[in-house]
Amino acid sequence: MAKTGEMEPEVNVSQIEIPRLVPVLINPQFILYPFMIAPLLVKNEADMEMIDDVVQGSRVVGVFAPAAEQAQEPTGDDESEPADAAKAGAAQGETHEVGTVAMVLRMLKIPDGTRRLLVHGVARVRIVEWVMDGPYPRVRVELLEDVTSDDKETNALKKLARERLGRIVEASNSLPGDLITAANNIEEPGRLADMIASNLNIGVAEQQAILEMPDCKQRLLMVQKIMGRELELAKLGSKIQSEVKTNLDRVQRDYFLREQIKAIRRELGEEEDTVEELDKLREDIEAAGMPEHALKTADKELGRLRGMSPASAEYTVIRTYLDWLISMPWSKRTQDNIDLAEAEKVLDHDHYDLEKIKDRILDYLSVLQLKPTLKGPILCLVGPPGVGKTSLGKSIARALSREFVRISLGGVHDEAEIRGHRRTYIGALPGQIIQGLRRAGTNDPVFMMDEIDKLGRDFHGDPSSALLEVLDPEQNNSFRDHFLDVPFDLSKVLFVTTANVID
Repeated sequence: MAKTGEMEPEVNVSQIEIPRLVPVLINPQFILYPFMIAPLLVKNEADMEMIDDVVQGSRVVGVFAPAAEQAQEPTGDDESEPADAAKAGAAQGETHEVGTVAMVLRMLKIPDGTRRLLVHGVARVRIVEWVMDGPYPRVRVELLEDVTSDDKETNALKKLARERLGRIVEASNSLPGDLITAANNIEEPGRLADMIASNLNIGVAEQQAILEMPDCKQRLLMVQKIMGRELELAKLGSKIQSEVKTNLDRVQRDYFLREQIKAIRRELGEEEDTVEELDKLREDIEAAGMPEHALKTADKELGRLRGMSPASAEYTVIRTYLDWLISMPWSKRTQDNIDLAEAEKVLDHDHYDLEKIKDRILDYLSVLQLKPTLKGPILCLVGPPGVGKTSLGKSIARALSREFVRISLGGVHDEAEIRGHRRTYIGALPGQIIQGLRRAGTNDPVFMMDEIDKLGRDFHGDPSSALLEVLDPEQNNSFRDHFLDVPFDLSKVLFVTTANVID
């Protein structure tokens, strides 16, 4: 007997003579075909004893697949399962009747006690009788000769099988290329079908069905059907792999181009500062809380910026534009604290008398308390200069705990002062409304417009018409400044205007 880890010498299969009785080795892993050389792992203790005896004797063993309900490989972990139970199960017909007589070419004892075999399939056999007079089950077998014919249909099937096998190998990454050469060198139709079936990724049940077919033509026909299915799967797998490779190629191409851009900028001395600046812009854009339409515009402009040189004039324009988008209070609000008693106390503290005006302001605040989304009239404080109109606006902001913004409209005659300049102009800036909101840092300040009665009008446009969109509660939820060119919601702003004369 060979020592542990020692390899048995090879045996010439052509010299084999199949004995009348052969020991049974149940193999649930795959089906062994004639002329097929394959490794086997033996774990069951009874099977290991049998293999040790076989190697010392004829080296011939019958390899059979378990029946469908017994197709689980024994683990050998359950010490309560004796060898007699395995023999009894085998005797009860728990294996398929058709199997393969094989020659054990080599045996290797593994330190964990298992055996690794290299076996060579010799012939198809059918079990005739179970013999239980020894330490392990043996069977009396009869040979199953191949039923073959050399007609045109068989030759056509062989040719078609080789062609399909070539297409499967071409479409699959798991099959070796020399499989086609091996198929071209096999002339026997039954052996060709067995060789192809042993290399296809099919289940044990289908492999067993092919093994049980003595008619070579029928065997080839069944293999053809399986190959058609496998070819479709191989094509689908190849298509998926091609799509994945295309996506990877695109990612690699983009990475390569970005690295080239970095190398060019590094040579120009721009690389580190520019990349850090753009990465910081990316973070600021994500943290600005922009609505979706503004975020899309910012992403688009940032993409343009990445492809520009910092020395270009347009780079500065886009950079300034992004700074404005980031600094706008898209989602920053103050928590209203409408307490009428406290508001009255603030107004009385800041202004003496003016009872009618303070009552009107308290009326306005009381309605605002009941309906926070007030779309009602806008307060306009009318009186000569110096009577406290602007300070009343500050008191309203303090009473509501809101930010206070003030702009003076006296002498404004250019529409761009309200709507802003388009970015095509050098030195373009947003209008006074957007600038005021940026200064406030919230989207709901108290916004005072002083001297609204002194708006001018000339060839630069009509600022009063532009101001209508700002103050109209039905329009100002999507106010579009020419510089930002994205809608901004002004509906949460509390506008207060002042004038010197009612006219």
